[in-house]
Formats: sequence, structure tokens, C-alpha cells
Amino acid sequence: MLAGLAAFITWGFFPLYLSWIDASVSPLEILAHRILWTAVMLGAAAIALGRTPWLRRAWASPRRLATLALSALLVGTNWGTFIWAVAHHRVIETSLGYFINPLLNVALGFVFLGERLRRPQWLAVALAVAGVAFVLVMHGRLPWTALLVAGSFGTYGLVRKQLDVDALTGLLTETLLLSPLAIAALVWLSAHGALSFGLDAPRTDMLLFGAAIFTVVPFTAFAVAAQRLRLASVGLLQYITPTLHFLTGILILGEPLDSAQFITFVLIWIGLAIYTHDLWRHRPAPA
Repeated sequence: MLAGLAAFITWGFFPLYLSWIDASVSPLEILAHRILWTAVMLGAAAIALGRTPWLRRAWASPRRLATLALSALLVGTNWGTFIWAVAHHRVIETSLGYFINPLLNVALGFVFLGERLRRPQWLAVALAVAGVAFVLVMHGRLPWTALLVAGSFGTYGLVRKQLDVDALTGLLTETLLLSPLAIAALVWLSAHGALSFGLDAPRTDMLLFGAAIFTVVPFTAFAVAAQRLRLASVGLLQYITPTLHFLTGILILGEPLDSAQFITFVLIWIGLAIYTHDLWRHRPAPA
């Protein structure tokens, strides 16, 4: 339980951490460093744990590698959207995306995996759709940041569900596949005089490096928790992260929350309460 709490609380404070990075640093550079340093850390972990044969196995199958390339693009999109959102003061909207995500997963399971939905699950999904529709009517636009965060993360989970690759090998392969793009981004930023890393600003350099720590440490804690906790317990713990994002956006970063957004959140929270209650009622009996 402590490992699960540590993972979701750490992820929950990631927007606050990103807000400490100087505003002059491009979100693209932050993303590139997160990818590269995560690949380095996970690569070291794979060597230390003797997982390199598993990595070779993942790269040996063209079909598996192609699927991992797709999941890499999805995780890169998710990370990039999140970093961009923090830089543009949309932390509250990202929290909406992660609140929507469990309900989106239910819908994706129904559409792509043929999973049957119980009535409470249908109601929960309908409330999430109603929440998004309400903010569309009131604001005249969709909450694209929230939908992109939820959509990329939900589809990532769906794609990874099709792979017989462990979590460490999977994320390491994904970051390695993204690394050439990350290096190209840094070269492009440097050519345009927009690179911040290594310019006599040790604090900025450490914060850029630390973005990977905020990936690897909670990722490791989550992997431990997923092995030891029941799925229903992990499902409850996952709400910690968007709750902390929501509170950080309002209480610390001072982002506004208008009435339309609040009603959207309320509709989705009600849907999540129904979904969670149903999940808990149908949890497997203890062995």
C-alpha cells in the first residue's frame, strides 16, 4: 500500500515540480530531457537487474517492436501534452483528463476488447460524456487538453495490454525509440539559440534531469504496488494523482475554476463514484 501511495502522490506533485523550471525553458526541451534521462536510468536498471535478454527479445520481433513504437508515440504525446499544459497554466484541465481516464478505459474495453458493461458502468460513462458536452456548450470549445491527456493515456493502456512485455522493458524500449526524436529536438533548439541546458544554470540543469526521476521513481513504486495490491485497491489509489493536480492548480498555482468547469468536474466525480462503487461490489473474493 505504501508503494502505491508513494507512486500516485509523487505523480500528483509533478505539475508543481514542473512549475519550478524557469519559464524560459521550452516545453519541448523539458520533454526531450525527460525522455533521454528516463532511458538512461531505465537502461542502467535493466543492466543491474539482468533484464537485457528481455530487451533483446522485445527488439527481435518486428510486430512487437512496431506495437511498442505505437505505444511510444502515445506516451510521448501524453508527456508532451502534460508538460505543455503546465507551462500554459492548464493544470486543472489535465486533472480533468486523468479523472476521465478510468471511464474512458471502460469505454475502450467495450469498443475494442468486447468487454461487457454493467448498468452502473454505462451510467458512469454517460455522465463523463455529459460533463464534456456541458463544457462544450458553455465555452463553445472542447477541453482538448483534457481529452488529449485522457485519450493518449487510455489508448496507451489499450495498446500495452496487447503486449507480452514487462513494464520496465516496455518503457525502456519506448523511451529508446523516442530518443532520436528527443536528440533531434535538442539539436534544433540549440541551432535556434533556444537551448537552456548547460548554460551556466545548474538549478535548471538539475530540474531538467529531475523530470526523469519523477518518472522512474513512481514508475518503480507503482510496479511494486501492482504486484502486491488487488486491482480494486490500485483503482482507488489512482484518484490521488488527479486530485493533487486539481488542488495544486487551484490552491498553489492560482488557476481559475469557472462554474462550467466546476459542473463538469461534479458530473465526472459522480460518474467516478458510481464506477468505483460498482468496481468494489464486483471485486474478486479473497483467495
